[in-house]
Amino acid sequence: QVQLVESGGGLVQAGDSLRLSCAASGHGFSTYAMGWFRQVPGNEREIVAAINWLGGSTYYGNSVKGRFTISRDNAKNTVYLQMNSLKPEDTAVYYCAAHRAGGLQVGLQYDYWGRGIQVTVSA
Repeated sequence: QVQLVESGGGLVQAGDSLRLSCAASGHGFSTYAMGWFRQVPGNEREIVAAINWLGGSTYYGNSVKGRFTISRDNAKNTVYLQMNSLKPEDTAVYYCAAHRAGGLQVGLQYDYWGRGIQVTVSA
C-alpha cells in the first residue's frame, strides 16, 4: 500500500513555472511506475506524464511536451513535475498516481492515487 500526497500547486500567471511534488509513504515506491494526471471539471482525466521505476523512461502528453518534465528521487520517495511556460489551458486539478508494475505506464489504470492539487494559470 502506498499513500500519495501532492504539493506545490497554486495560482500563477501565463508563462510562469511551478514544480509539483508527490511524496509517497508506505512500501514499494522505488519499484513502482509513477504518473501525473490532470482533470478539468466536466472533462475526462488525462495523462500528463509518466516515468518508470528507475527513471530512465518517460512519457509526455502531446499538450505538455517540451514544457513539462517528470522526474523522481527514489531515495526521497518523491516524484516531481516541473512545469514551465504554463498556459491557461494547463489549469486543472493535478493528480499523482503509482502503478505496481515498474515499467512505463501510459494508461489510466494506476493502482494508487493522490487526492489532487489545484493548478490555476491566469492569462
